[in-house]
Amino acid sequence: MKKTATTSFTFAAVKRKKIILENITVTGYAAEGKALARREGKVIFIEGAVPGDVVDVLVTKNKKDWAEGKVSKIRELSPERVTPFCIHFGVCGGCKWQMLPYEKQLKYKEQEVKDVIKRIGKIETSVLPIRGSEKTIHYRNKLEFTFSNKRYLTQKEFSVLGEDQWPGGALGYHVPKLYDKIIDIKECWLMDEENNLIRNTLREFAEKNNYSYYDIKEHKGFLRNVIIRNCTTGEFMVNLFFGNEDKEKREKICSYLLAQVPQITTLLYTINQKWNDSMEGLQPQIFSGKGFVIEKLGDFNFKISPKSFFQTNTKQAEVLYNVVKDFAGLQGKEIVYDLYCGTGSIGIFLSKNAKKIIGVDVIEDAIKDAKENAELNNLETASFFSGDVIDICNDDFFRSHGSPDVVIVDPPRAGLHNKLVNKLLEIASPKIVYVSCNVATQARDLQLLNEKYLVEKIQPVDMFPHTHHIESVALLTLKKE
Repeated sequence: MKKTATTSFTFAAVKRKKIILENITVTGYAAEGKALARREGKVIFIEGAVPGDVVDVLVTKNKKDWAEGKVSKIRELSPERVTPFCIHFGVCGGCKWQMLPYEKQLKYKEQEVKDVIKRIGKIETSVLPIRGSEKTIHYRNKLEFTFSNKRYLTQKEFSVLGEDQWPGGALGYHVPKLYDKIIDIKECWLMDEENNLIRNTLREFAEKNNYSYYDIKEHKGFLRNVIIRNCTTGEFMVNLFFGNEDKEKREKICSYLLAQVPQITTLLYTINQKWNDSMEGLQPQIFSGKGFVIEKLGDFNFKISPKSFFQTNTKQAEVLYNVVKDFAGLQGKEIVYDLYCGTGSIGIFLSKNAKKIIGVDVIEDAIKDAKENAELNNLETASFFSGDVIDICNDDFFRSHGSPDVVIVDPPRAGLHNKLVNKLLEIASPKIVYVSCNVATQARDLQLLNEKYLVEKIQPVDMFPHTHHIESVALLTLKKE
């Protein structure tokens, strides 16, 4: 496309007006998948652009030194762009980087880790080349879809139909930042083809038999959600959520689904009459099968119940856990503490090379699963405890179970609590392996731990191709006095 002349523009003069910046050349990527550009010495973070694009940007946030915005018009396409493979790209909130070649995605993710560790952590260390995912489609083992009586309309559809001719319901994903609208997903590339078969079978039956879809505003409707899990072992679990109990209708749709999709090894149903979709306080019921599935990671089997947390990219989880195993460097004599252990998958994966595994997590159901998984793998050297890490990991706990030789931490996105950072500094384990899904909070914590620890190296791992999410593993060793 032919470039037009750059429009003269002063940020300060139009602070309260609708700001559109014209002919912005995108130069790179910043954190959280936002593209990067500069105008008048000001940094601009842009949604929906690729380095090399020339775009017009609608500014949504305007600060003294930086601004945020989204692409309102693409004037010139970057040579780095590729054609997105999904028909829902640009509307669905997932897989936002489909327009970037995978090797470029990895490049920008690796660079983000380097930049954040240096900028926030203020640490000079070795950031190893990112470990990419062998599978870039069909890599997830869990997906959740929502039934809604209000299908999301694109601007084009809305202009044709209008609000008075709203075209019924949808089964798919929430529209980003719109809690009450659902994109009707016909095809999703995140999981094997069975996910499309299950979803489209349910939709077909519901529409043919006039089953009502949930209305989130009115809190009524029969069909609410469906969660699909598949395993590398070939086992398949589906949990279908209903807004109220109607045995005849429930049995009809469940029986039809099983007949059409015989790959399902466990079919559950859950009655949810709450105002939210969380599993808390709900009890899934077995319609068919054993009520759980078995997944395999390395040499170990893991029981996944309908309320279990498990890494959603099984094959790449093995890559991640092998990095942890390599960083831990276990010789068979070590006591390993696995904090924020979830269902115990990391600790169990490392158990053959450790003397003892001690796992702690605040979620009781996760600890129950961890104990069952240890029993399933005939492990007598792994113990798991339920409670808040910062409350459980006190002096008495460490005295009771032994001083750690290696501490593994895999906290939520918020990172480590300050009390736990202080406790880790106090107990001074020879080695810490820090697994993070948020490199910014990891960098913050590494700076705090730098008081006593040297950050030897960091390994980025890409668990979620076509998204901006990054997993990062850091090895910390106690500084010599």
